[in-house]
Amino acid sequence: MVFLVFLGIVGVKALVVFTVAMLIVAWGTWIERKVLGHVQLRYGPMRVGPHGLLQPIADGIKGFFKEEVIPDNADKPVFILAPIISIAAAVTLLVVIPFGPSITILGREITLYMTDLDIGILFVLGIATLGAYGGILGGWASGNKYGLIGGLRGSAQMISYELSMALAIISVVMLSGTLSLVGIVENQAGLWNIIRQPLAFILFIICGLAELNRTPFDMPEAEAELACGYNVEYSSIKFSLFFMAEYCHMFVFAALVTTLFLGGWHGPILPGVVWFFIKTFAVIFFCIWERSTFPRCRYDQVMKLGWKVLLPAGLLNIFVTGLVVILLT
Repeated sequence: MVFLVFLGIVGVKALVVFTVAMLIVAWGTWIERKVLGHVQLRYGPMRVGPHGLLQPIADGIKGFFKEEVIPDNADKPVFILAPIISIAAAVTLLVVIPFGPSITILGREITLYMTDLDIGILFVLGIATLGAYGGILGGWASGNKYGLIGGLRGSAQMISYELSMALAIISVVMLSGTLSLVGIVENQAGLWNIIRQPLAFILFIICGLAELNRTPFDMPEAEAELACGYNVEYSSIKFSLFFMAEYCHMFVFAALVTTLFLGGWHGPILPGVVWFFIKTFAVIFFCIWERSTFPRCRYDQVMKLGWKVLLPAGLLNIFVTGLVVILLT
């Protein structure tokens, strides 16, 4: 009986997390188009529903019923599998995100996260890297030279910026003394890591934008150069899966920034889960805002920034953090 209750709680939490994430992904497209529109002195979507609120539903229906074209020279199994890998990795990362503290319902303590892994950070890094293979394999399997170049750019960018991102995370782990995301949040009850690790915060934000292929790091897509890059041959539901994966990864990235540096669910007066989503949507707004602000970098500039600036800065930050930890213990 206890086991059945446990399975029921896990099933309900999984359903709630997946539903909320998909709603955020769907209406995240509306938020981005609205923010970009107002930045450019436009209204953005206005025709479908009040202020265009039903536009994501219309886009989803259109994407589902559009004609699907697969090139004759494509590697069809890999071509089909690539967008599935991207969206599956993004959704899997939601398993370890702590959305809030424990609550009590009918005398039973309920955690507002799926699981608290002792190696949560390593899980995130591993699955996030796996998700990047979706774009790489999609570009290679499409049989299109622009798609192939986009996939190659994506792989080079992933290698370059994941090193610096890992260094930023290591400095947080050194201060927190745990790889658990829940433990890292609890360690910030008195002082957030953005105060204790400002350089790591900046490194994580920059590397995260590069991992998301957001402007100014959208080298794998680069419409002006590659005609949409790795997903150039994708259409219908497969293109929609890539699109959904991008926004799901952005939500996960914002949630990780909140968890690692902004104190997670900690905040005054309001419930913890409310604070978590306020901070997360603030980071999402930043991701949209910077897209409308910065121009795309040249590819050589992107590589130089990753290897000659961010990587040395990350190593220096770990060295200084290690000295501080040794002196304070």
